[in-house]
Amino acid sequence: MPDPDSARGGPRPQRERIVLSHRAGARPVRTRIELEEQTRVGEVLVAGLMRTQLGLALRLALLVIISVGVLPLAFWLVPGLATATVGGVQLAWLLLGAAIYPLLAGVGWVYVRQAERNEQQFSELVED
Repeated sequence: MPDPDSARGGPRPQRERIVLSHRAGARPVRTRIELEEQTRVGEVLVAGLMRTQLGLALRLALLVIISVGVLPLAFWLVPGLATATVGGVQLAWLLLGAAIYPLLAGVGWVYVRQAERNEQQFSELVED
């Protein structure tokens, strides 16, 4: 039986795989242009950032509400805590007047750090 390659005039060329990203003229999606032109894609990107920032704010607000809200509950459940004194100051006033501020400052610091991180990730996504 004759060789099929010799019947066609030589060896068959090796197959070449064509990938879309290597195609001439292919370009990445321009997310910055999508944002500037306020297209639907840009709106979805901004809505995603806003949803992320809102979620962060709500989680930290819930943390503060639970942390502060548990104090009156603890004073109600354990009446001895409300009358206890530390250094001549009632424990209730010490906790509500002094311990809350470092908690709020810490939560504020965490919020700013996380919000900036979210914005940095968004700008990295937008960069071409």
